[in-house]
Amino acid sequence: MSKLILAVPSKGRLMEQCTEIFTRAGLTLRKIGHARGYRGEIAELPEVEVAFISASEIAAYLKDGRIHLGITGEDLVREQMSDAATRVKLERKLGFGHADVVVAVPACWIDVTTMAELDEVSAAFRREHGRPLRVATKYLNITRQFFTGKGLSNYRVVESLGATEGTPAAGTAELIVDITSTGETLRANGLRILDDGVILKSEANLVSSNVAAWAAETNATRDAILSRLSRGQTSV
Repeated sequence: MSKLILAVPSKGRLMEQCTEIFTRAGLTLRKIGHARGYRGEIAELPEVEVAFISASEIAAYLKDGRIHLGITGEDLVREQMSDAATRVKLERKLGFGHADVVVAVPACWIDVTTMAELDEVSAAFRREHGRPLRVATKYLNITRQFFTGKGLSNYRVVESLGATEGTPAAGTAELIVDITSTGETLRANGLRILDDGVILKSEANLVSSNVAAWAAETNATRDAILSRLSRGQTSV
């Protein structure tokens, strides 16, 4: 029998929330062997093999078809796959892991409240400083797609490897694209979200890979999981 491979976050609150939502659906998600291991199962569905890996790895595995289903953030899916619409299917929003991908500028930029105004400032900045505005982010692809869609060209993406919200104060970027849940960290660092600067309202999704090796058995197992999760979310 062909087993369906399901990947879930390997640690932290995301793993706990995955376990909770599966429990509400009457499915017992558990690790096999060592508590710090990476293999698991669903007690009620022996035809499922569970892999515990990081959320970013889950998106990569879905992209390559190494797993059938995975629970990860939509932001990671969109960032890692320019062709996400054909490569994967967002089967179900799960109601946790909420985070917005946003464009944030220094709060002191009182005349910059929209992307159009940022475009005007970016042109003036290049004329004055001889270089483009620097945008610090971990979301390189999402940022470029959004800025291009808004008609901005006078900018340079700077990959952020640490705390993105601190880069303007450190002088390594003029503005940022980052995720936020409440906006408190941005405000604490003197930043403000543009009025039309919400790029993506992300949350955890159950995602299926269109490029994985599907068979009649794995299709049936996927449908069983979706049905259980639907009943579990409806009952909450």
